[in-house]
Amino acid sequence: MVDEARVRRLLQGVTDDLTLLAQRALLDRGELLGDIDRLAAVKYFFVTAIEGCVDVAHHLCASESWAAPASNADAFRILVRHGVLEGQLGARLARAAGFRNVLVHEYVTVDDCLVVDNLDRLDDLAAFVDAVVAWVDELGSA
Repeated sequence: MVDEARVRRLLQGVTDDLTLLAQRALLDRGELLGDIDRLAAVKYFFVTAIEGCVDVAHHLCASESWAAPASNADAFRILVRHGVLEGQLGARLARAAGFRNVLVHEYVTVDDCLVVDNLDRLDDLAAFVDAVVAWVDELGSA
């Protein structure tokens, strides 16, 4: 059974991180690349936002007794198969999980320009939040 309170709490954390990322997206990209503290904050907020989405995806897979995901990216693919996410969004979120892995496991070799470019892709994470909220609301009304 889906723990709705937990899912909503995790999604609120994603939304909070997206707000902070959107604020940094308004900064001059050159300035951002030259400011190690702000850039570190962007990386951290990406990690925590994507990790929140991954946590929700894994929770839904487990609580609904769907297939056990082979990876974080696979968790999003499973949500697509079960109608929680649209196919293209699921594919983009699977790539976001890979981006999170690069940030976490290859921090020293991360291309900072790629990190800053990803500030233009915040809509995918916001769309995940919206899709899961809609699915949970539908589940609750059934």
